[in-house]
Amino acid sequence: MSDEIKAKEGPGQAQAGPVGPSPIQLDQPELPEALPLLPLAEMHLYPRMIYPVIIVDHRLAAVVQDTVLKERIVGLFALKEESRDKEQPDREDLEPVGTAAFILKMNTTENGTLRMMVQGVSRIKLLEMVETDPYLIGRVEALADVIEMDDETKALMTSARSLFKKVLELAPGMPAELQVMSETVDHPGLLADMIASALNIAPRDKQDVLKALNVKARLKKVIFFLQSQLDILELGSKIQSQIKGQIDKTQREYYLREQLKAIQSELGEGDETAGELEELNRRLAEKNLPEEARRAAQKELARLKRMHSSSAEYSVSRTYLDWILDLPWREATEDTIDIDRSQAILDRDHFDLEKVKKRIIEYLAVRRLKPDMKGPILCLVGPPGTGKTSLGRSIARALGRKFVRISLGGVRDEAEIRGHRRTYVGALPGRIIQGINKAGSSNPVFMLDEIDKLGADFRGDPSSALLEVLDPEQNFSFSDHYLEAAFDLSPVMFITTANVLDTIPGPLRDRMEILQLAGYTNEEKALIAKRYLIPRQREAHGLTAKDIVLRDGAVKRLIADYTREAGLRNLEREIANVCRQVAVQVARGRKQKTIIKTDDLVGLLGPAKFESEVRARTSPAGVATGLAWTQAGGDILFIEATAMPGKGQLTLTGQLGEVMKESVQAGLSLVRSRSAKLGVKDEFFAQNDIHLHVPAGAIPKDGPSAGVTMVTALASLVTGRPVRPDVAMTGEITLRGLVLPVGGIKEKVLAAKRAGIKNVILPARNANDAAEISEELKKGLKLHLVKTIDEVLKSALK
Repeated sequence: MSDEIKAKEGPGQAQAGPVGPSPIQLDQPELPEALPLLPLAEMHLYPRMIYPVIIVDHRLAAVVQDTVLKERIVGLFALKEESRDKEQPDREDLEPVGTAAFILKMNTTENGTLRMMVQGVSRIKLLEMVETDPYLIGRVEALADVIEMDDETKALMTSARSLFKKVLELAPGMPAELQVMSETVDHPGLLADMIASALNIAPRDKQDVLKALNVKARLKKVIFFLQSQLDILELGSKIQSQIKGQIDKTQREYYLREQLKAIQSELGEGDETAGELEELNRRLAEKNLPEEARRAAQKELARLKRMHSSSAEYSVSRTYLDWILDLPWREATEDTIDIDRSQAILDRDHFDLEKVKKRIIEYLAVRRLKPDMKGPILCLVGPPGTGKTSLGRSIARALGRKFVRISLGGVRDEAEIRGHRRTYVGALPGRIIQGINKAGSSNPVFMLDEIDKLGADFRGDPSSALLEVLDPEQNFSFSDHYLEAAFDLSPVMFITTANVLDTIPGPLRDRMEILQLAGYTNEEKALIAKRYLIPRQREAHGLTAKDIVLRDGAVKRLIADYTREAGLRNLEREIANVCRQVAVQVARGRKQKTIIKTDDLVGLLGPAKFESEVRARTSPAGVATGLAWTQAGGDILFIEATAMPGKGQLTLTGQLGEVMKESVQAGLSLVRSRSAKLGVKDEFFAQNDIHLHVPAGAIPKDGPSAGVTMVTALASLVTGRPVRPDVAMTGEITLRGLVLPVGGIKEKVLAAKRAGIKNVILPARNANDAAEISEELKKGLKLHLVKTIDEVLKSALK
């Protein structure tokens, strides 16, 4: 090799670099028992290779001078890494295996540096040190290669030549004649030595090749180094190709843009972006922006002016500026608050809901007296179909504000609320800012629908992002990730809706004022259908009052036999079904009015979908009617108990949860403890198995509020006294027989009234909840407030 590779300088060291295998086959002279030793740094000479060696330390010149005068053979040993800075190295500082080298020629430069050319003779092992002064002399032993010329060795040689060829093709600066030399070398050990000397590998790896006397092992090491070198070279070549491709593409785009500018200039068209930038400048000057938003817009506009219109970043910046300039930062509608008019709007749009209407009127009154008040965050909670969403529209009409609604059901990504940062492809502001922009006003009535159905996963927790939105103390500086400028949400009136409160996180629930919307009684549904639903469906189907009339009896039959819900959606669907069938007749030319009576419903809608089963269910002993609360409102619940000969085992069915199972066990213990008072013999429980079942077995059920009903069913079973069919009950029980309060009282009372129940047993500690129930709802019902299970059994059992 023509290039000289210098080793690291150090005290007591020589420098050397590989040259390559000798083209001349020299006879190997016999090695004397003791050889002068020359320590080298970061260089490893192999047999038959020629290396230039530079002596920079004058103390080592004597070694070379004496060697040239005598046998001209010197022992070259590499210094261990930790000993390269040593002034006077000894045997422990030298690698155990080195190379005996024949000095071919030498000369001295003007500054006293000694240069010589050496050729490797054979591998040698240092046995012991003979002299250390004036220079190192050691007794050495020549090491022979261990060669086994079989098929594996030939395969290793072929693989080494193939990989070496690929390395030479990719490596810059390596002479091509090395490939020819590798093809002509038949000795496996010499082939491995030649390739190792040409590779740019660490000195430690070169020493490993030198120590490998087994030729197969040596070839395997060299092949490993070749493969590693090839991987690095291929990766470097790939990176260079990519960089070159990117540079070529950038240069090509630059030339094309310059040509496009020249063509547009010749045609007199000019740059279209100039007009866009001028328009953006004008809009920015006219827009009444907060200072922070104005600085952000000016910075982005200055950045946009430096871009070419064909750049990908141009459209991103342009879209951002459009959002900044379109948002109603300080544009607001003026409130037109008339308390009497607002009350009239609410009464016209919604029947009942007096508590909610009262709270809204209070808010409007305070808003009129103090216009700069921070708006409350109202949360309307109730079963589906009770008018929560439509209330938001009525509030907006009463205030004279714009109305915006977004649904949060199934939202799991925090970015849906706060927006995406502009580093993302297709980034946009969050739904809050999008809703404000859609309204075109900074103070709309903003409804967040289905807030109880927010989700959370690896993309974040949207409910946490809403904490800032729904806090009047924080939302004056709401931060959207896309805008990167604070937006004032304090003028916005936020209204949220939910079916249940349990799934709303505590910190978020704490920021909202909860307004409960219970379901409707059958009488209320009939009035709502007459005032709102029937006229709306008539109009929706192209009919008039001259085409169709629903008698009051037919409406009540619709409610009782064809729907069972707390809200009104299914009722409106059934009315729509009737209207569609009448519309078909009108479209065929029918002129006379269609009057829908009670008996006509079976022909129009089919047989009744629901029927009262309270009396039939509760006629035998061991069956009691309970009241339950669901997400769709209140409902009645039947609990059945039966006994059979056995050993006193208890069986529970009906998909009961853990809490409900524990209530059954507590109820059975309570009944057994009062067996004497109930007139039941103790042998009954030892000689019978009891099976308790809650029908609708496909629906999971849980909660402690059925405890009273379970005790009543068990007491009815063991005493043989049926439960009165017009009685329903709710409440939690204790082992002492106390009745504890439960939730959802209004919804449960509504369910009892819909089912035709006349007597409702409630815990005495729910007296305040019972007092909030309107007199209209309690009409025809008798509420029994009880403290103990004895009072329950006295009222319930025949």
